Amino acid sequence: MIRLQKAASPLRGGLSVPGDKSVSHRAVIFGALADGRTRIMNFLSGADCLSTIDCFRRLGIAIEADRGSGEVTVFGRGLHGLLPSSDPQELFTGNSGTTTRILCGVLAAQPFTTILSGDESICRRPMRRVIEPLTQMGAEIVGLRQENCAPLRISGSPLHGITWRSSVASAQVKSAVLCAGLYADGASTVIEPALSRDHSERMLQALGASVTTERREDGFYITIEPADRLSTRDIEVPGDISSAAYFITAALLVPGSELLLKNIGVNPTRSGILEVLRRMGGDITALNERNSGGEPVCDLLVRHSALHGTVIEGELIPTLIDELPVIAVAAAAAEGQTVIHDAAELRVKESDRIASVTENLLSMGCRAEAAADGMIIEGGRPLSGALIRCRDDHRIAMSFAVASLIAEGETTLDNERCVAISYPDFFADMASLRVSASHPRS
Repeated sequence: MIRLQKAASPLRGGLSVPGDKSVSHRAVIFGALADGRTRIMNFLSGADCLSTIDCFRRLGIAIEADRGSGEVTVFGRGLHGLLPSSDPQELFTGNSGTTTRILCGVLAAQPFTTILSGDESICRRPMRRVIEPLTQMGAEIVGLRQENCAPLRISGSPLHGITWRSSVASAQVKSAVLCAGLYADGASTVIEPALSRDHSERMLQALGASVTTERREDGFYITIEPADRLSTRDIEVPGDISSAAYFITAALLVPGSELLLKNIGVNPTRSGILEVLRRMGGDITALNERNSGGEPVCDLLVRHSALHGTVIEGELIPTLIDELPVIAVAAAAAEGQTVIHDAAELRVKESDRIASVTENLLSMGCRAEAAADGMIIEGGRPLSGALIRCRDDHRIAMSFAVASLIAEGETTLDNERCVAISYPDFFADMASLRVSASHPRS
């Protein structure tokens, strides 16, 4: 439990946030499947990414990790070099949906059987979206407790190329099919209604795989050809825009604030929060724009701004799905109404984020209403400190830590430890910007 107070002064200074969670996962996964050494800089040492490292170590991959420097070295054994786990053939993915779903695609093609499991939250999260296309490719995946939930028994099988139309834009599902497609007997295509984050495509292309993306009238066609090998290269992970989102929002909301956030990944499939906050009136300037390992990167200068409500829906949703909780906090402080549509995916994250966000906003005095696929937030009312129920969800905890900066009185998070999933030093970084917060107390 941690108790937080309203910011007593503006937030000022510069900050480098941790490496991108999505890119860190994929660097380990593809590094393990490549031939030779992959050096990863600015790796995110959060619990989810450490689960990915642990799983591949159990699959016979040597991985050296220096948490102090943020450097990880993966000694890949090639596409056909993984070995069955010996504990006993079970891989534990913790709380990581990315690890679980992408590993399904990798393990579906291996010449052994694996049981893939995770924590209580993972074992409740739906896996049907990834099981169905992989099964069509020839995979044998069986839920051991519930039909479409972990733990899953995955028996490696020869795989066939398919064309799969996904009902939602999901980078995890797409990445699982792309990984399986590396081993298939022909090309595999995923059709998405909107383009989900494309880190897998960018990294696979950089490692020598043949991946193409084509926009057509009926969706985005992402196609991968089978591969004999993946090459290696050094990978510098950009700062995670999902982690930067909390400080971007905080700087916009706390009067007099000005922050420089350095080395932030602004991949267009991930940077929808910048478009939305600018549309709401946010003063956000991109500086030092550049490219790092196939990913666009820049520094972001953010100044306090008066915000107003907006509508968030459609193709924009996949580009900011993880940032919607903190966007909702910004909406609570903005003048007017903000409406979020087409975000039913929030219901099946680490918590039901639609329910979690609206419940906690209501407890702070904001008028908020949950909808089946989003929420309606009436902004502009003063917020008051309250007990925040984080539901063991890191993004809920960090979003309402931001809300505490503008709330009168004391705000208490019932579980601050869950931030270790993606941002272990979040509260220390918040304190470094002269945020008034107490030390965690159990």
